[in-house]
Amino acid sequence: MTERQLNVAVIGAGPAGIYASDILSKSKLDVAIDLFERLPAPYGLVRYGVAPDHPRIKAIITALYNILKRGDIKLHGNVNIGTDVTLQELHQYYDAVIISTGADRDAPLEIPGVDLPECYGAADFVSWYDGHPDYPRTWPLKAKEIAVIGVGNVALDVARVLAKHPDDLHPTEIPANVEAGLRESPVTDVHIFGRRGPAQVKFTPMELRELGHVPDVDVVVYPEDFDYDAGSEAAIASSKMTKQVTEQLTNWVFQEPEDLTASRRIHIHMLQQPAEVLGSEHVEGIRMERTELQGDGSVRGTGEFIDYPVQAVYRAVGYASQPLEGAPFNENRHVIPNEAGRVQRDGKVVDGLYATGWIKRGPIGLIGSTKSDAQETIANLVEDAEAGILEATGPGTGADGLLPLLEKRGVRYTSWHGWELLEAYEMALGKAEGRERVKVVERETMTAVSRDEPHDGKLY
Repeated sequence: MTERQLNVAVIGAGPAGIYASDILSKSKLDVAIDLFERLPAPYGLVRYGVAPDHPRIKAIITALYNILKRGDIKLHGNVNIGTDVTLQELHQYYDAVIISTGADRDAPLEIPGVDLPECYGAADFVSWYDGHPDYPRTWPLKAKEIAVIGVGNVALDVARVLAKHPDDLHPTEIPANVEAGLRESPVTDVHIFGRRGPAQVKFTPMELRELGHVPDVDVVVYPEDFDYDAGSEAAIASSKMTKQVTEQLTNWVFQEPEDLTASRRIHIHMLQQPAEVLGSEHVEGIRMERTELQGDGSVRGTGEFIDYPVQAVYRAVGYASQPLEGAPFNENRHVIPNEAGRVQRDGKVVDGLYATGWIKRGPIGLIGSTKSDAQETIANLVEDAEAGILEATGPGTGADGLLPLLEKRGVRYTSWHGWELLEAYEMALGKAEGRERVKVVERETMTAVSRDEPHDGKLY
């Protein structure tokens, strides 16, 4: 093992990057860890990818907060690796670099009509309603009837936020511009579509139960969308979560029509796959093809088509990662090629370069998967350090060398103390309105507050 202290840079301060940093900090290596984030705020998709009314946000953020507040992992926000400093330059100052940039763009949906202007990616919509500073401040909310393609938790979040009355979102940390936009929405019906059956949906039981408690919103499920095959029965028997999900869906099937009196409705359709978005210049409807189970839980098209009148379509068919300039990237799988976290270029390991999280394995798995994923990557980094193959390509001085370079380039980087200032500012804004927090959207305000600089107080 090397006798000198190693300098390690981690790119991305979401759960993957924070967990990898935490595991590395507790290893037997003598290591200095610098965590770089392109936004002035940490936490990644936990802050900018989970609906503001979701109760599990607080528990996850508390865990991440407790790791960073120790101070042994240095947070440097508002630094964009690739533009403010290149990956190659970063490696000059650090013996190893871990890429944990996650996945924040929408996976494509290749059907006719999907390029019409009212077809949106769920990830973009989530970034808007979560107040991501790099997204527009307004969102076109003119549709009365909306289709959401996908049966994962993101689809549920999108449908719930679209259908929920703004008064019921007000107590959350929803940004003021988002609340104002939602108040203009004329929505009455949101249709969620899944291509497989009730035993194959990806909703979690808690998310699904939440949907049934939204005030003045009915959840409608149709008996003709219910079918089980042998694969479905096996899935229900082997998974408590699947059993709970199918039971909840079944309860909605057997609701009495006279009990469905809400002014807004969320319809959950299964065994239907998108065939075409209808319309010439604008979205006028969506054509779905009925599918049937084949015995193993998979489905095939039946050739029977159903048209639904909708004026907007949201695709929630998964996330995809973006390439990081200077790092290899698999355009088909949307991941950085790697072997157990060791980055590979043209099939050969790139010494000192690692990946973890969704950029490593694709956008699958929850927090537990992220932790185990980080453990694998860090175990291999430690092994490489002990083998003496980790070495910076330049001076290797870590933050002592890099931060002066950023200052010379005029990069207004932020710190953990800066995040504490910004969080206190958001909490104070919330307290003034009787809420826990009001999220600041405007990047300049976020940066200025974090750096204790003068600002005009613009929130969005």
